[in-house]
Amino acid sequence: MTLPSEAGRVVLVTGGATGIGAEIVAEFAGAGADVVVADLAEPGADAAKAEYVRVDITRDDDLRGLVEATVDRHSRIDALVNCAAMYKTLGGKRALEEIGLDDWDRVMRVNTRGTWQAMKAVLPAMSEHGGHIVNISSTTARNGSPGFAHYVASKAAVEGLTRAAARELGPRKITVNAVAPGLVDDEATRVLNDAAYVAAASGRRAIPRSMYPSDLVGAVRFLGGPGAGFITGQVLVVDGGGLFT
Repeated sequence: MTLPSEAGRVVLVTGGATGIGAEIVAEFAGAGADVVVADLAEPGADAAKAEYVRVDITRDDDLRGLVEATVDRHSRIDALVNCAAMYKTLGGKRALEEIGLDDWDRVMRVNTRGTWQAMKAVLPAMSEHGGHIVNISSTTARNGSPGFAHYVASKAAVEGLTRAAARELGPRKITVNAVAPGLVDDEATRVLNDAAYVAAASGRRAIPRSMYPSDLVGAVRFLGGPGAGFITGQVLVVDGGGLFT
């Protein structure tokens, strides 16, 4: 399917400075969108096509300033992609009983609460003309990957939040969906998993190969655009057929 041009659309991507988020930014920007990146990490050299704003998504003041600055410059926000999350910085796999309270709270604060806060922040900019919100979940919310109980719980909560928000925001012409990627073969995954684990995940797929960030961006762009205007409250699994839902 050929997606239409993004020219004239304004897309905000949290966590868009590096990793999967940077690939999503490149996809929208390459299609002509005005992309604003909200992140604490510094963007890479390939992020020149997007505007960068240093934002902590767990701080309402940061998010309020981001939205106000974006609307002042572009007059609107058409789509929000919530990609900011703790994953690479989890510090390795740990048994459920070995996860500390501070670690649990930090992951839930960023991955779940931060997603809610970013959604809440853009509502004033979207409520007049509608818009599209895409949250990044994970197939771990469905297969219960061991060693990451706090991360798995946070992504399952993101899926529940997606459905609740879709029901509530539909009358305002705002769609809310999620994309759940499988294990992505990238730097973050290599930090937390050995090569054998990544290879085993690839072998279990109907399309038996590694998944890369580029495999995800088309689904995100579709759900973040007008072509998906009558799709809401859904979680689209993108993992090469590792899970059938």
